[in-house]
Amino acid sequence: MKLAFSTNAFSRHTLSDALEAIAAAGYAGVEILADKPHWYPEKFDPREAEGIRKQLERLKLGISNINANCTFGYWTDAPPEPFFEPSLIAPDAKLRADRARMIGNTLQFAQAIGAENISITSGKALPTMPPDKAMKQLKEGLKPLLEQAEKLGVKIGIECEPMLFIEWATELRELIDTLGSKMLGANLDLGHSIVLGEDLPTITKLLGDRIWNCHAEDLIGRKHYHLIPGQGTVDWAALVGSLKAINYQRFVTVELYTYPDRPAEAARESIQFLQQFV
Repeated sequence: MKLAFSTNAFSRHTLSDALEAIAAAGYAGVEILADKPHWYPEKFDPREAEGIRKQLERLKLGISNINANCTFGYWTDAPPEPFFEPSLIAPDAKLRADRARMIGNTLQFAQAIGAENISITSGKALPTMPPDKAMKQLKEGLKPLLEQAEKLGVKIGIECEPMLFIEWATELRELIDTLGSKMLGANLDLGHSIVLGEDLPTITKLLGDRIWNCHAEDLIGRKHYHLIPGQGTVDWAALVGSLKAINYQRFVTVELYTYPDRPAEAARESIQFLQQFV
């Protein structure tokens, strides 16, 4: 296992500055936010991607993931809850199409900079989109994206999130098995599993070699608020042990979007604590 840090903690900084700070903190890798103010997937510009790739090479940073979970930058007049919209199960067909296009651009960007995987969420089952209809729509939306992913050689990981349509590890495993694509897996947020009351050894074994990247953060109890590792109640030895038990050898990415006021400090404190486990 290797440690990475997500640039979504640096939402008040440029992507370039975020990469510099994460490398300076001593991380082996970085997760890049596919949203404003970092790399926004409205379009794919090969020249822009090449500049980012060169900076990553200079800093000797691997890429744990391209995080396309949210699209705050899509909205000029944001709805009350813009976090996961537009999604592949949005009731509005135009919003679904826009989201699919942005995911497609993210896949191209990931290939251009050498990332092996991107992450997305299912979105919420909003009014007029009951669960059976949402599942049908999600499968229809994913199929062409998975075909594109296979052509590009970039995997798609779905992140289970409390209160979203794909919320539980068992639901994601069923979706993976049903669609049957080798490109579909999990961006497993271990904190989310704790919030939901899932047993980490059970779900890491369930998802197994379909875990493309792990998010990690501390929590107090099962309250969903991302804290610097070491400042909550997470049993880190047990958490890391559940990954070692399945011989997980990819990145553990610290995700602390809750610290936009002091991201570099949060990055340094996190790695100082986690190095005793990873």
